[in-house]
Amino acid sequence: MTERLYDYDPAEALDSEEAIAVFMADAFETGDAAYIAKALGVVARAKGMSQIAQETGLSREQLYRSFSDRGNPTLRTTLAVARALGLDLTARPRVSSSGREKPRRIPEEPAL
Repeated sequence: MTERLYDYDPAEALDSEEAIAVFMADAFETGDAAYIAKALGVVARAKGMSQIAQETGLSREQLYRSFSDRGNPTLRTTLAVARALGLDLTARPRVSSSGREKPRRIPEEPAL
């Protein structure tokens, strides 16, 4: 007997504010901008891309493109979508296992 496999869509599991907050917190912990953008796209799909488009003033196509695997949303788009999703972005010092602030290298801006 062959077992059927189905595609898993994480957006279907994001049915509460708490689930969304945990999902996004995990994404932010990675520190990977592409992963965070993709996660925001998943949450936007869970909430309804049309609703997010209306609340942000962006087109659905632009949202899908920005938060796709190859997307690279601007900070303005990211903040608008986070706000529409009811998410607050906060900053806190990074802490290492020793309990001290963990320094993090900030990439230099590219030369123009």
